[in-house]
Amino acid sequence: MMRISTIVMVLLLAGLVGGAVFLATWEIPAPSAPVEKVISNDQFPN
Repeated sequence: MMRISTIVMVLLLAGLVGGAVFLATWEIPAPSAPVEKVISNDQFPN
């Protein structure tokens, strides 16, 4: 039983480390479409 739990822990740790490395090295492209939002003048103090 101890051997199985050790293998599961090692696989879980390897998955977490692999996921962290993937997210750290993934070059996500910046959004290319402009974003425009209309804000009414009522939201600003006078």
